[in-house]
This record gives sequence, structure tokens and C-alpha cells, in this order.
Amino acid sequence: MVFQEPLLFDTTVFENVASGLKIRGMGQDEIRRVVEEYLERFGISHLINRSARKLSGGEAQRTSLARAFAIKPEIIFLDEPFSSLDPPTRESLIEDLQRILRVTHTTAVMATHDQMEALRLADQIAVMNQGKIAQIGSPSEVMNYPVDEFVASFVGMETVFTGSVKKLYDSTFVVSVSGRDVEAVGIVAVGEMVVCFIRPENVTLSIAKSGEATSARNVFPGKIIKVTPMGLFHKVHIDCGFPLVAYVTHLSFENLSLREGGDIIASFKATAVHVVRKEK
Repeated sequence: MVFQEPLLFDTTVFENVASGLKIRGMGQDEIRRVVEEYLERFGISHLINRSARKLSGGEAQRTSLARAFAIKPEIIFLDEPFSSLDPPTRESLIEDLQRILRVTHTTAVMATHDQMEALRLADQIAVMNQGKIAQIGSPSEVMNYPVDEFVASFVGMETVFTGSVKKLYDSTFVVSVSGRDVEAVGIVAVGEMVVCFIRPENVTLSIAKSGEATSARNVFPGKIIKVTPMGLFHKVHIDCGFPLVAYVTHLSFENLSLREGGDIIASFKATAVHVVRKEK
């Protein structure tokens, strides 16, 4: 097991990584071979004789991981192993761990609050709510098809609204939301109450007139009520008669001259709307 804060013995890096092998009665020559192999895999061979007290946070976590992997476990448990590291160190360590898990075919169970860590490392994701698994599935399934509002909120479905099914078509249906008609894909019944979720990256903003041709089935005029810089992009909150959230790049933000209080056209495809029947 590897914890959020590395728990190392007050000895050298070599002795830390060798500790589990010694407990298992492995011979000295084999211990040295295995320790050197895993120090190399985690990029800390140069630290072999350094005291654990003199390691940086990233070096200590690499030592902790090398110690755990050296015994070749069937399952390794990771308790938020990157949360206390600075971004460059975290990124480098995630890349190495991803590679080592693939090479060693080790099963890993990792607890994390970071969506990107889960998406990069996981074959299966379980979202937990108050100690119970709310949903489990592939990263794509959990991120794009949440089973309820809690999971949707956790995985970044910024737009959530409830409506009543108004009309059915061959492959789509219309939901009435605050007097607006939203078209979605799914199997429902007329009059049924549903909860709709839309990922912000699936919403497109424009300043063109709403009458222009588009493949999107949902096009709504709206007003920008809030803009939040998010580093690589802007999060734009829009009032379309119902709340809607979109992500836009810095270039698009500037080209569209977006501002709080400004008018905008928001559009999204029927396939971008994930629908769940509302619990009674």
C-alpha cells in the first residue's frame, strides 16, 4: 500500500525498497538486483544510498512506490498518492506509474478526487457517495452517462435540469424545461419527468443569428450571466430560460467578445444530452 504521505523507514533508499524483500527471506544478491531494477523504473537509481530524511516529496513518493512494487504484489492500493505533490512532479510520476502498471500487469486500486488522474490511470472507475458505490463502469461510461445527479456533478456535468417529456419522435424526444423545448435521445414516455445532463465542452457558443443552419438540434438565445477564467479556458454561465454552462478557449472568448451581460447563441446536439428518469 502507498499512502498520500510517504511512510519511509529512517534509513537509506536502498534499505527502504529492500525491506519487504528481506521480510520475505530473499537472498542478498537477489535483493540487490530487484531493488536496482525498481529504482531504475522509478528514475531514482542515483538516490540509492541517500537517507530518506533528505528526500524531496516526489523522491520520497517514488521510493514508497518502488518499495511497494518490488515485492511484486497481486494488488497495490494507492491512497491519493499524488495529492501532496506539485503539478510538474505529479505529472511526471503519473506518467511513470502508468507505464509501470502496464509493464508489470499489476492490479491497482486507487482512491482519488482528481478526475484527470482517474481518467488517465483507470480501466474502471467507481464513484462513491457517503461510503457507497453510486456508479461503477468504464471511464467513458461514468463520465458521459452518470446514473444520477450526484455522479453527474462529481464528473463535471455542469448543466443539470429537470423537465417533462412533451413529444416523441422516431429517435428523439422533446423535454419541456422552463417553457423551452430541449430535444434529446433516449427511450422515455410522454409525461415522464426526466433529469438532463450536458457536459460544458459539448455546448457551442456563437454570435450568429439563431436562424442560420446548424446540425445541432438545440439552439437557444441567451444572456451571459457569469464568466470564470479556468486557466486554459473560460467557463461561461448562460441563462437560456434554463441555466447552461459552456467551456470556451481564450481565442474563442476574445473573437466572440464575450462578456457578462452580453447576448449569445448557445447550441448543443440532441446526442449531447444525457437523460435519466427522475426518481419519484
